[in-house]
Amino acid sequence: MCNSLNSQTMKKVVCLIQIFCLCGNMLSAKEYHVSIKGSDANNGDAATPFKTINWAAQKALPGDTVTVHDGTYREWVNPLSGGEREGKRILYRVAEGEKAEIKGSELVTNWKKEKKAKGVWKVILPNSFFGNYNPFNDRLYGDWLWSERIHHTGDVYLNDVSLYEEFSLDKVFAPDTIRTIRDPQGSTNVWFAEVDADNTTIYANFGAVDPNKETVEVSVRPTCFYPTREGLNYITIRGFHVSQAATQWAAPTAEQVGMIATHWCKGWIIENNVIKNSRANGITLGKERSSGHNLECNDKRLDGTLHYVEVIFNTLRRGWSKDYVGSHIVRNNIISDCEQTGICGSMGAAFSEIYGNHIYNILVKQQFGGAEMAGIKLHGAIDTYIHHNRIHKTGNYGIWLDWMAQGARVSSNLLYDNLAQDLFFEVSHGPYVVDNNISLSPRTIQENTDGGAYLHNLFSGDINRLDDQRYTPYHLNHSTEVKGIRTITEGDHRFFNNIFIGGDNSKLKYGMVVFDVSQRPIYAENNLFLNGSLPMTNKTQDWVEKTVNPKLRVEETLEGEVYLVSDISLQELSSFKGKSIDADRLGITQLTGFPFENSDGTPFKLEKDFFGNERSASPIVGPIEKLPSSKRIKVWPGYTGKN
Repeated sequence: MCNSLNSQTMKKVVCLIQIFCLCGNMLSAKEYHVSIKGSDANNGDAATPFKTINWAAQKALPGDTVTVHDGTYREWVNPLSGGEREGKRILYRVAEGEKAEIKGSELVTNWKKEKKAKGVWKVILPNSFFGNYNPFNDRLYGDWLWSERIHHTGDVYLNDVSLYEEFSLDKVFAPDTIRTIRDPQGSTNVWFAEVDADNTTIYANFGAVDPNKETVEVSVRPTCFYPTREGLNYITIRGFHVSQAATQWAAPTAEQVGMIATHWCKGWIIENNVIKNSRANGITLGKERSSGHNLECNDKRLDGTLHYVEVIFNTLRRGWSKDYVGSHIVRNNIISDCEQTGICGSMGAAFSEIYGNHIYNILVKQQFGGAEMAGIKLHGAIDTYIHHNRIHKTGNYGIWLDWMAQGARVSSNLLYDNLAQDLFFEVSHGPYVVDNNISLSPRTIQENTDGGAYLHNLFSGDINRLDDQRYTPYHLNHSTEVKGIRTITEGDHRFFNNIFIGGDNSKLKYGMVVFDVSQRPIYAENNLFLNGSLPMTNKTQDWVEKTVNPKLRVEETLEGEVYLVSDISLQELSSFKGKSIDADRLGITQLTGFPFENSDGTPFKLEKDFFGNERSASPIVGPIEKLPSSKRIKVWPGYTGKN
């Protein structure tokens, strides 16, 4: 009886303590308001708001909220503190029904017309205008950046559209027509800057436009939201318009600073933002500086691969683990007009979830190139889940997972109109899963990996595999800790329940015939090959319908919807059914020795389709389980819930 009473009493005491703690958290949490009409001398409440977000970011403590009201905030938000845990974050949000912009630029007026040439104007800005950072005197620089010319991190914007940088004043007065993905008909709207000890002079060809009657801005800040301190965890950024920062090239061997950047932190949520017009990167979930910064450029002892291996071990010594880094959520953002990546990260994106984002117009100006350019480009995406994103009109790859994508899952993404392959998987040893994706670009997959599972996808372009002799790491299961290092031996893949569609380019390989030369086994069943796509030679992978060509294409509406359109009734494909897929069927990867699991360690089972609908016991091949009788189906927005 006494033991029972003691137990009940203890439960009541614990409950009371929890209630007091919760009340204490609620009482101690503050909401700071920010308005362009406010003052940083105010106390930050709704009646007397602060003027700058950054001032509020110096005050905010775990559990606090910073609410930002209508207006344009030209500042770099550099928080002093982070949250403590999932239930005690620091939230930065836009007030309900309002619009708040964070810009890395400043307005520039008083342009003077040049008499030498029609359409050319100039402005002279004192170097003090830029503070201690002048992007027009800062070279775009870093490992794996390829350019024959010197580019700068600065940029000029006319009515929120970036102009093209030229490399001599003569080219501003007499510009060549620049034809790019963004401007297929060509553009002569260009700029050139000269910087001396006192002033920065910018010349710009605005064509027939008078810049003093329009909105002209120049980038002045290297980022918009980035803590210079590491370890500021559990921050949420919600609902902002973020644009026009002079971001630097972000190599995997460098400190990576985008317009929003997590800086070697854990547990951020970046959601419902509009991110546009970055010189290089939109969001970076990346590496810090001390483990190495552009080593190949600055140290020629080793090649880039060996330098990156050293960087990996440096980051491990600096605490790269699930306890301290990664586990971010990036969701439902619109990211466009960035000239390196929409989202990138080296090792800092491990254990993260990236979903519901619309990413487009990446690398469309094409003034420089490099090995780190894609809609989403991640190194070390261990147990990272990338799903239900719409990625199109990129000048390079759609999603590129490079090195150490062990445990990654790429699921139910809509990819089309990308210049290179929609999907690129590079020097990873598995296990990783690629399922339910709709890939409609002329080029579908490039890979030089081991241990992948490609399940229920629709691939309407070519597949390209590469030989690779680089030694790259593999890890303990669900961990950053390195288990070993090995070259890629090509193979050990599983292809189940996919649809492959051939194309018209005789130089490309459609279907699975490209895997004829794989060194390790390729397991393939219940795949459908259409319009000349081919299975592996002398191997049966089920259905080959050479003459059936659905002629799939995309229709976009003004309301932002996307439809998949076919020349045949989509329901005609519903007679092709495969088998259900789970961890037992997928087996273990040969090199790492691990099974296919979810990030929480539970066995993998493919239970849902592209739309989140349940799969049947005999599932229809391809990404959609319930095919309509029509020739048109809405695929964006198409997300109905987490897989």
